[in-house]
Amino acid sequence: MTGTTDHNAPSIDSAATHTAPSDHSTPAMSDQINDIEKGQPPNKATETYDTTLDSEKANAVPPVPPGPGPPPDGGPKAWLVVLGGFCGLFVSFGWINCIGVFQTYYESHQLQNMSTSTVTWITSLETFVMFFAGPIFGTLFDSYGPRWILLGGTILHVFGLMMTSLSTEYYQFILAQGICSPLGASAIFNACVNSVSTWFVKRRAFALGVTASGSSLGGVIFPIMVTHLIPQVGFPWAMRICAFLILGMLVIANLTLKSRLPPTKKPFSVMNFVRPLKDIKFVLTVAGAFCFFWGMFLPFTFVITQAERYGMSPNMSQYLIPILNAASIFGRTLPGYLADRVGRYNVMIIFSFLSAILVLALWLPSRSNAPAIVFSALYGFGSGAFVSLAPALIAQISDLREVGVRNGTCFSIISFAALTGTPIGGALVSDVLHGSYTKLQIFCGVVMLAGATLFIVARVVVGGARPWDKV
Repeated sequence: MTGTTDHNAPSIDSAATHTAPSDHSTPAMSDQINDIEKGQPPNKATETYDTTLDSEKANAVPPVPPGPGPPPDGGPKAWLVVLGGFCGLFVSFGWINCIGVFQTYYESHQLQNMSTSTVTWITSLETFVMFFAGPIFGTLFDSYGPRWILLGGTILHVFGLMMTSLSTEYYQFILAQGICSPLGASAIFNACVNSVSTWFVKRRAFALGVTASGSSLGGVIFPIMVTHLIPQVGFPWAMRICAFLILGMLVIANLTLKSRLPPTKKPFSVMNFVRPLKDIKFVLTVAGAFCFFWGMFLPFTFVITQAERYGMSPNMSQYLIPILNAASIFGRTLPGYLADRVGRYNVMIIFSFLSAILVLALWLPSRSNAPAIVFSALYGFGSGAFVSLAPALIAQISDLREVGVRNGTCFSIISFAALTGTPIGGALVSDVLHGSYTKLQIFCGVVMLAGATLFIVARVVVGGARPWDKV
């Protein structure tokens, strides 16, 4: 605009001062400017200037690479991971869900001269080892991702079951079925749960529910397979056929499972697993999980022998575990879908109380076939929510970069509940064939009620006391 002075523009005198070489300039600097003005490359005197620029560039802080971004909460890649997790839990937790079949079989065949409490150490060790190894595989997951964990777990799980098919002595069953196989199942379980958690946030509970439903389906198929194959081909080949099925499912899991987050190598330190215990939200959540888990597997282990004690035929009783696990498919998916909408702690509290009430109000007075069948179906639905919601609760109160370590800490703690719960139950039933199951059932219901109550306390600490809030 005419007559307006631009105070930000340099004056002509100032421009001339910066363009012309100063009287105090060295000859080398003057030659450099002349060469540049003529369009010629600078002479050797400019090497000092260029070197200085290169040095400044070298010392500059490199830009931080962008992170992986927020979880997609869906899409082909995410649901393929869920498929792999489904297959992984089918063969890991799904196999653990059929421990009641082996409890009954060993007591009447290979280990018939041993007490119930002694035999239960095989099945309780399965659950204990699977969860106790969580910290190790949680650290390995955070440091290296799921690939090698899953491959190693595949080898150990299948090898352990193959060795079980050859076992005849008590110590052999302990080593093969009680330690080796569940160690592999633990690697598979942790790789699957942690991987799925990295792909979802808003729909995490539902995704983990779909993943966990694989364990329910496995708990339906494996007991039926074992009970029908043993009379036809014998115990050794029944175990081998199950091992081959497990191997086939794990091929799918190895091809589809991966973590969304890049692995970050971390040194293994016990303090990494102790540190979460300083978080009161984490402590209360794990305490609730411990008490609930203390009683949760008792019906899985003793529902068959308890039903036979009061007159159910062996042919009918062998379907109680499949019924329980079939109902658990819906119990692990529908509560997860609901939890993403009304709150994960809220849904966990509801289904924890439901499971405890079913034990005390339905299983405890059960003395005939109909109550046993109804209890198996309803309890499978109610208790199934725990498997899918427990990892979702831990992820909700944790940094995703530490979800492997924190899940490992949680599962290692509740593994002691799994280790001691079944032998305690066996000791409370002095004689499996003729004894009373009342003390076992009361113990089961009371500790599950305690777990549900602790979930209420954890929920208040996490999200406040207003029951209508989504927590």
